[in-house]
Amino acid sequence: MKAMVLRKPGGLDRIEQVERPAPGQPAASEIRVRVQASSLNYHDLGVAIGRSPVSDGRILLGDGAGIVEAVGSDITDFAPGDLVVGSAFPQWRSGPPFVSSFAETPGDGVDGFACSFMTAPARGFTHAPAGYSAAEAGTVTTAGVTAWRALQVHGPLKPGETVLVQGSGGVSVYALQIAKAAGATVIATSSSDDKLDVLARLGADHLINYRTRPDWGQAALDWTDGKGVDHVLDVGGPATIGQSITAVRVGGHIAVIGVLGGLSGELSFIPVLAKQIRMQGCLNGNYQDQVDLIAFLEEHRIRPVLDKRTFKVEQLAEAFAYQQSGAHFGKIVLEI
Repeated sequence: MKAMVLRKPGGLDRIEQVERPAPGQPAASEIRVRVQASSLNYHDLGVAIGRSPVSDGRILLGDGAGIVEAVGSDITDFAPGDLVVGSAFPQWRSGPPFVSSFAETPGDGVDGFACSFMTAPARGFTHAPAGYSAAEAGTVTTAGVTAWRALQVHGPLKPGETVLVQGSGGVSVYALQIAKAAGATVIATSSSDDKLDVLARLGADHLINYRTRPDWGQAALDWTDGKGVDHVLDVGGPATIGQSITAVRVGGHIAVIGVLGGLSGELSFIPVLAKQIRMQGCLNGNYQDQVDLIAFLEEHRIRPVLDKRTFKVEQLAEAFAYQQSGAHFGKIVLEI
């Protein structure tokens, strides 16, 4: 089978297309999947450029969707022909976090979805949302589940509350859609007026261009008449956390879900203490979170937003370069 692998020490020029033996028939607790689609996440980029070191020859990509071709003798939840979606932490079935590494995460600790076929334990898959294409289903695992856990589990989000989302990447767009379906008001930021227009069409109630309004945290605070927002999804880390703290209300919640702005920085603790802010890291979610999210997507008929550009898996390095450019909106899909 065809597979896209990473050679040490990493870098987009170290991504290679190779031929690997196709995996065999599934054991009793396994399923065999013909992979059809994946999508890019910031964690995948970190692996690809060598920031998150992996074994030489690791098959890339943490998200994936495909058709079940065969099931093991113990499998009752899946059948040939089902469209299934991989999960990020198959060992974390439900409840509070207990994992802090990617030892069992596809595309990192184990081989990922940038390949034609996969035979793996069934516990690492859920059914795809009803009516989804493989391309749509391939966006659920990381962006969808992260947004869900940040808002609905860590929040927990209540109707009538206010959510601030940053940018137009996969997590932020999923969070916008989930928040609107849950009855929340959404403030969206972006550096592009064109992207803000699209966010408005998706339901954003208030828009802030952070290029023209670099103090966007104050702008969000002013728009809420000084009360502040209930929930902020912070994707920038050091580059955005100060403004997120300004924007959030007293006793509010900041979900720290990304480090697009760097891995370290200074933080003033006075407003954190004064506002009694709850800041919580959100590293994707568990298996049950994915099941709950899929039920919510089906109930509210939410479809993921896919970027206008789609890449073949052989174009993986080009797709990562496009991701780095920041020109995309929503999820960048790979056809496999």
